[in-house]
Amino acid sequence: MAIEILGKILNIQTIAQGGGIREAARLRKAYGAGRWRKRKGMARVRLPSGTIVTAEVHWYELHGLGRRELKIKRILGDKT
Repeated sequence: MAIEILGKILNIQTIAQGGGIREAARLRKAYGAGRWRKRKGMARVRLPSGTIVTAEVHWYELHGLGRRELKIKRILGDKT
């Protein structure tokens, strides 16, 4: 599902890092080695249908590489 982030991601928290990430081996193979972090936050997003909602988003992040595999975990409301 292709989503577009509108504005900033707020309330960013680290969920897991390093060996605590279940997908660590796959991430290293796909994007390279480093200190991977799984993070979450809240953001306004535009869904493929064009609907704009507030959602909890999760992603993996590596210093110097940035965010990878951004996904919506939960829609919180404010559908327009």
